[in-house]
Amino acid sequence: MAEADFVIIGSGSAGAALAYRLSEDGRHSVIVIEYGGSDIGPFIQMPAALSFPMNMARYDWGFQSEPEPHLGGRVLATPRGKVIGGSSSINGMVYVRGHARDFDHWAEQGAAGWAYADVLPYFKRMETMEDGEAGWRGTDGPLHVRKGPRDNPLFSAFVEAGRQAGFETTPDYNGSQQEGFGALQQTIHRGRRWSTANAYLRPALKRKNVSLVNGFARRVVMENQRATGVEIEAHGKIQVVKARREVIIAASAINSPKLLMLSGIGPAAHLQERGIDVVADRPGVGGNLQDHLELYIQQESLQPITLYSKLNLLSKGLIGAEWLFFKSGLGTSNHFEAGAFVRSAAGVEYPDIQYHFLPVAIRYDGKAAAKGHGFQAHVGPMRSRSRGAIRLRSGDAWDKPEIRFNYMSHPQDWSDFRHCIRLTREIFSQDAFTPYRGREIAPGDSVQSDDELDAFIRDHAESAYHPCGTCRMGAASDAMSVVDGECRVIGVEGLRVADSSIFPRITNGNLNGPSIMVGEKAADHILGRTPLSPSNQEPWINPRWRETDR
Repeated sequence: MAEADFVIIGSGSAGAALAYRLSEDGRHSVIVIEYGGSDIGPFIQMPAALSFPMNMARYDWGFQSEPEPHLGGRVLATPRGKVIGGSSSINGMVYVRGHARDFDHWAEQGAAGWAYADVLPYFKRMETMEDGEAGWRGTDGPLHVRKGPRDNPLFSAFVEAGRQAGFETTPDYNGSQQEGFGALQQTIHRGRRWSTANAYLRPALKRKNVSLVNGFARRVVMENQRATGVEIEAHGKIQVVKARREVIIAASAINSPKLLMLSGIGPAAHLQERGIDVVADRPGVGGNLQDHLELYIQQESLQPITLYSKLNLLSKGLIGAEWLFFKSGLGTSNHFEAGAFVRSAAGVEYPDIQYHFLPVAIRYDGKAAAKGHGFQAHVGPMRSRSRGAIRLRSGDAWDKPEIRFNYMSHPQDWSDFRHCIRLTREIFSQDAFTPYRGREIAPGDSVQSDDELDAFIRDHAESAYHPCGTCRMGAASDAMSVVDGECRVIGVEGLRVADSSIFPRITNGNLNGPSIMVGEKAADHILGRTPLSPSNQEPWINPRWRETDR
């Protein structure tokens, strides 16, 4: 019988960080349950191969949304990592902490102890960033972060175009000033994807007090309102991994609420409909689902300097060989090397639009969008008002859950997205792009009116793969809270949730960074340690925010 002080479900962004920190002093035993297999191999470890693992059944749970009513009934892919390292092993490797005000908002919404001053010390603890802003970045943490090489002139053209359009530039958007155009940061180290499997899990597994159990988590075993273990299926047998102290669910914004509901914790009527005995009626479980949507605004390049020339088999083979033998060359980057965070309007206090710039016109699944040289900006609003939900399809743990994002259900989403498209056109029209700018590939010059833009959005908006919020953290007195400020599931003992599902509201940018931070901070709460001392550093807020968007 496998048994440990702490049993963690999921070896992903938060789960691996938890395993590392909970076992660090050698006093506690930790078991990590992971259904996925090894991450060894070029599809995961080579940064430029990022479009492959999230489309491979071997590495991805294969979730998709229900038909989305406001997107013409489209079904959208919802990849989640099914491999050690979880989604940090299949993501785009863009590293963003989120804006300071995001975390202040969490605290205002009842997540006591999670304001920016509280979380900044954990971001510093987890990072090693060589050329970040002094005093704002970590220098000796497990997670290596770097800026991309930016050798392609289109990257500097994008940043310069933003400056010419009147926007800020920022040397480090994860430092004091997020707002502006600048280099994107990557979780890449020595030419390899620096997932939490590489940063946290492998070092933790070298300790005698940590073990990895390969199995499918069916439910948390509850006895007298207390979590005592995890029922897993492994090698065709059902067994229980026992937890002497606590069970921690770190299984993603999709699987964490699913596991809670399968364990009898969730909206009582829904659980009863599915034939599940109610342990704790928590109506918020599975609700509050949020994500970022984005569009690709694509432009033809007049100069043959884009990655289009590298999409043929021979070039891919050469890039792969150089990466395999030397860990150098184009294989070592995700090619998201420039980006921006900007505000959509005067009166918006901090950025609510994000850009990723890519020197090729291509889809996320790696299929070329244009038969020729092009470049694109991924753009989307950061704080959609739309909310969705995760529900059980049945009481069978193997059934995939029902995922309804309810994308674009709020009228403001449409005006926000139209603004994103028009703003991107303005940026691409600046002098910095004049030597490179050909015709607009997408949406295309013919798409101009609100109705035409709305039709383009409806047909082409894609998930940025940032689901969160489904086990919301908040005050224990709030009926819709699922966990309290120490990540404890409200209404039961010995059970916590620590991953992106606990976010009260989605943060600004990519979610891998804040998800790891949750694992880091939750570990201190679980061990009963005094949290790291709050920071007194003041983030930069644009002094002109009331008057202008730039």
